[in-house]
Amino acid sequence: MKKPLLIFSIILVLLTIGFFSFRKYTKSSSPAALAEFHQKGIDIDVNYSRPSKKKRFIFGREQDKAVVPYGKVWRTGANEATLIKIGEGIVFAGKPVKSGTYSIWTIPGQSEWKVILNRETSQWGTDYNDGQDFLKADVPIRINRKVEELFKIYFEEQPSGINMILSWDQTEAIIPIQLQ
Repeated sequence: MKKPLLIFSIILVLLTIGFFSFRKYTKSSSPAALAEFHQKGIDIDVNYSRPSKKKRFIFGREQDKAVVPYGKVWRTGANEATLIKIGEGIVFAGKPVKSGTYSIWTIPGQSEWKVILNRETSQWGTDYNDGQDFLKADVPIRINRKVEELFKIYFEEQPSGINMILSWDQTEAIIPIQLQ
């Protein structure tokens, strides 16, 4: 009876060590980051991980082996799902959103992206459940002359609110945000 328990304990310890080692490895390749904006009555915190370009082809057609293929749901970062915490009600990409925490997903396209807010917030970044979507909106993109090596989320102030920018490689998706 003691031998099976010992074997089980050893396996459990090895799996735990492996899990935390893998997590540390993925976090070192795609470091955690926080983008925040707390002005003009708008309170937003975005927790995400920053994947690296590493000389790869990032956005494009699946047959061209793009890291993030056009028309496919992307976790919008790396590792765990990207989370956005909204302090007050806002208009996000033209649609009203109540305060709360949501996961952000995107579907990149060649001329525009679809941004998705999802009610599920505890999933790993590849466990997308479209049944929990409550907002989908098309947003414009722009081409940046500078190549962004690490995926980055930042905010630009605008006369009527802010833009949340999703920037990687030479593509930037622009999500307009206003106070409700």
